[in-house]
Parts: sequence; structure tokens; C-alpha cells
Amino acid sequence: MKIITAEQAARLIKSGDTVALSGFELACANEEVMIALEKQFVAENTPQNLTIMHASCLGDRQTKGMTHLSYPGLLKRWIGGIVMASSPKLSEMIQKDECEAYNLPQGVITQLYREIAAKRPGVITKVGLGTFVDPRVEGGKMSASTKEDIVKVIELNGEEWLHYPSFPIQVGLIRGSTIDENGNLTLDHEGLHMEVLPIAQAVHNSGGIVIAQVEHVAKAGSLNPKAVRVPGILIDYAVVSKPENHFQTGTTYYNPAFSGEIKVPLDSVPTLPLDERKVIARRAAMELEPKTILNLGVGIPVNVSIVAAEEGISDQIILTTEAGSVGGVPAGLKDFGHAYNSEAIVEHHAQFDFYDGGGLDLSVLGLAEADQFGNVNVSKLGSRVIGCGGFINISQTAKKIIFTGTFTAGGLDVAVEDGKLVIKQEGKSKKFVSKVNQITFSGEYASKGSQKVMFVTERAVFKLKNGKLCLTEIAPGVDLQKDILDQMEFKPEIATDLKTMSVDLFKESWNKLSSIIAEKQHKGAK
Repeated sequence: MKIITAEQAARLIKSGDTVALSGFELACANEEVMIALEKQFVAENTPQNLTIMHASCLGDRQTKGMTHLSYPGLLKRWIGGIVMASSPKLSEMIQKDECEAYNLPQGVITQLYREIAAKRPGVITKVGLGTFVDPRVEGGKMSASTKEDIVKVIELNGEEWLHYPSFPIQVGLIRGSTIDENGNLTLDHEGLHMEVLPIAQAVHNSGGIVIAQVEHVAKAGSLNPKAVRVPGILIDYAVVSKPENHFQTGTTYYNPAFSGEIKVPLDSVPTLPLDERKVIARRAAMELEPKTILNLGVGIPVNVSIVAAEEGISDQIILTTEAGSVGGVPAGLKDFGHAYNSEAIVEHHAQFDFYDGGGLDLSVLGLAEADQFGNVNVSKLGSRVIGCGGFINISQTAKKIIFTGTFTAGGLDVAVEDGKLVIKQEGKSKKFVSKVNQITFSGEYASKGSQKVMFVTERAVFKLKNGKLCLTEIAPGVDLQKDILDQMEFKPEIATDLKTMSVDLFKESWNKLSSIIAEKQHKGAK
């Protein structure tokens, strides 16, 4: 292993190379080499025609991470899980068809590195069937110039599977905390472990080079071998970072609570204001059961954990993040993927092994659009390319899934007034549409299995029944025709026993969740 500058590292990357990047926002992100690559390309127009792959969001949603590499000519092909949350500049490039772009499920990409490392034929999984990733739908292609089919449908033992083939990777850009003189790398100060090890293994076994960004260099033999996450036999070069280029999360330089070095007091959780978002979170929380293993998406779904804390039942559920934390309390949007006081932090790909096998009892996710067949879109809104992230893995494999969001969007103004919902101004855009713009979740695929699927909004609750959306509950104070059916582009099935949502959900003080959980526990014990 050799210590070099970021500028020297950038010159090792040749035109036409395939480059794999670790990172979740800025966790484990090799920012130093990405900055150097950008400067070199702007000054010298080299390297060119790179294929860049990364599993999750990689950047700070502004100027860092993938934004450094989002230049026509530099980037030929993008293979990734998230676009907009990584870099709006990359999203714009894809919209303008300035590069080939494949959006694949986050978990699949993390697992693909291991298959490449072992020289196996690729990932074979059901994840993605029926969604836009399925080659019979869109094949994950996000721009007009994207032609090659890199996802295939195969049959094994009479069942359909998706095959994501392996390919060689010439360069791996990873990050850790400390590296010793022999190249052994720790992740002590990182809040996540990500897929740094399988990337290094995949690149090494492809005959490529691995470049690690680090904070410190230690004497050979001085590191605890149990703390070494990537052995030195896999790392060729290291770049020592400047502090400003080694942020632990997208916005936080360093918090020892994220890396498990300390536990912080979480006794006082700020309460949520009583609004439509809180109502949605409360109704979703009613589906919790004792010892539920749970994953929460960004936005309204995260509020479920705050409601659980307000209601005093946090100790009865087990929160996880797709980035690898188990237990504790997931951080908010600015530090998404991390958690305070985690009980364990596992590697990114290992978490998705658990998720893909049905390890989640429940996931609460957001929705941008839904149609009459229960299809959900969060990955492409109009022409804006967002990306699926872990949404497909999680929504397709959790035993129960709840999609949450306001009923309409764009200027919606509602009030929650002592036991009822008052709609002051309707949103300009309908979310329940005749046909979603892109299928990120396939209602048809879900209907073939035993998965339970719900849609919770501030004024209506739907369930997926027999392949169709069925209205099961409406909020007190709303008119079925004017406020619900007229605001949809299709007429849903309506339950014969259509219920009114509990008025207590719409009151300042709820204090019902503990008894709901206790009742479920009592029934389960019988």
C-alpha cells in the first residue's frame, strides 16, 4: 500500500474505466479523489467515458459526491440506486440524455459486488419483478440513449427470477478512518460500514486498483485486527483527507453517537405539531405490534418513530435502517441512514440480505403516485429522475407495507380541529392517478403473494384487495364524494363496512397507542 495525493490518485483512473464508489450521502464517501477527478477533467478533459456505479445516495444533495463527476464526457454510464438525493446535477444530466443511466435497486447493487468478487454470474433475485427495473417494463433504463439490457428474466425451478449479471470493475473508491502501513483499514469513526469490503474484493479480483480515503495513518501492526474492516491485501493506495472533506453524514462532520462510541440521552423527544402529517403517522402507528422489526422511509414515515416515542412504546419496536443500523433511534433527514444509540451496525449488503429474505415485519414508506391496481411511483416524477434507492427491496419483501402521504399535493391546506379534518384548500395535483408514471412498487406482484399492503393519508385509508385499491376508512369531517372520490382519477372499490377513522387521531392528545399494542399482545398470547 502506498500513500499518495488525491491528484496522483485521479491520474490512476483511465478513460473507459468502470469505477465503484462506496457511500451513503457522505458516509464512507471518497470525496478527496472525486474532487481531484473533477478538477482534472475540467482542466484537461480527461479521463473520459467512465462508468460510475454506487448503491445509494452519494453526496449532500448539492455540490459534493456525485456532483463532482456529473459532466458530459467524463460520465458515459451511470449505474446507481439514487439520483436526485445524490446530485440534482446528475438528475439534470439524465433528463437531458447526456449519459446512459440505469437505476437499479440499492440492495441489488450492494450484493452484486460480492458476486463480482467471487466471479459468480451475478445476482439472481425476485427483487424488481413487475417494477420498472423488470426488462419487460423498462429494464431500469432512465434515459433515451440507454439501450443495452443489463437485467434479464430467467426461469429456475419453474419460477421467474431477475438476473443482474456480473462485470469487471477497474477502480474502487472507498473510505475509512485509519489505515496502517500495510493497508489495513478501520471504520472506527464512520457511522456506517457500507459495502467497502465487497467493493475492495470485487475490484481486486477484477485486476483493478483500490484507493481508500482515510483520516489517519498508523504504524504497521498497531491496529486491533478485529477493528480492521478491509485487510491490507485489498488496498493499493491511500489518500489522507482534509477534515472538510471527511464528513460523517451529508451534513454532520462527526457525531460519536452515530459511530457507536457513546450513547446519548434521548429522554426528551420534541413532540410533533398536530397537523395532517401527524395524523397520518398516528394511523400508520396503529399497525405496529409488539417487537415489530421496522423500517421507516424519509419524510412522513419517520414521524411514526416520533409518535411511538410520544406514546411511550419505543421500547416495544425495533427500528432499523437500510444502511445497516439495528435498534436505537433513526436520525432525521439531514443525517438519514444513521441512528442514535444503535444496538448494532451491520454492513450495507448484509442488511439487505436480511430485508430481501422477509426479515422486516413492517415498513412505512412514502408515495408520490398510486393507481387503482396498487402500483406506486416514487422514482420518476414527470421528467424528474429521482431514483428508487432501497424502496424496491424493502417494499417488495416486507411482510406488511404501509404507503403514506397526503391525499393531494401542491398547495394543500388542511386543519385538524378537535376530532375532525377541515380541508381549507385542495392540492393542485392528484396523487391517486389512473396510471403511475413509473412502477416502483408493483401492486400486481404484491397481490400474487401474501403481503399486506395499506395506503394511509390524512383523509382516507385504502387496502390492496384482490388486485384493486379498496377504500376502508375516511376521516371525520370529510365528504366521501367531494373530498375523496372527486380528488381521484379513478373510482376505487369501497368496503361494504366503510369505517370512520378514530376521532382520537385528530385530537391534540391521543394516548391510545400503548393500549392498542397491549391488546394485540394479549390476543397474540391466546
